[in-house]
Amino acid sequence: MQLILAADENWGIGKGGDLLCHLPGDLKYFKERTMGKIMVMGRATLESLPGKKGLPGRTNYVLTSDRAYEAENARVVHDRAELMEAVSGTDPDEIMIMGGERVYKEFLPLCSVCYITKIYEKFDADRFFVNLDDDADFTCEAVSGVKEENGIKYQFFKYTRKNG
Repeated sequence: MQLILAADENWGIGKGGDLLCHLPGDLKYFKERTMGKIMVMGRATLESLPGKKGLPGRTNYVLTSDRAYEAENARVVHDRAELMEAVSGTDPDEIMIMGGERVYKEFLPLCSVCYITKIYEKFDADRFFVNLDDDADFTCEAVSGVKEENGIKYQFFKYTRKNG
């Protein structure tokens, strides 16, 4: 499995159910990395998307404990076991974890690659991700040049799991 997110200098990833900032270049990068993939997200993440529905051009799964929950353009699953059964036989590299905080934490141990957009700012985040620079299981394999939009600098990083 793979994972994708944008994080600030404190590894903050969200505030009040929304992104920390709007970076068109990061959204373009996200689309390029995820198009055609199987996307896995929590209910709040799905509801933060445009139209509160799954992303076009991708197969979307939403994790929720709510057995009555219905989602447009997304298959509802209720736990990791149900998701794993639904995607069994799929190349793990075609499965992309896209949040939120609880979903990232639950699936990080299954991820071999993490695509991280590092935003060089500190925001008042209320959702966080683990600092992969301090995680002995991961190594930084690739880094883009520095980009800047709306006065905010950022870079794209690719972390890979060691021995995995």
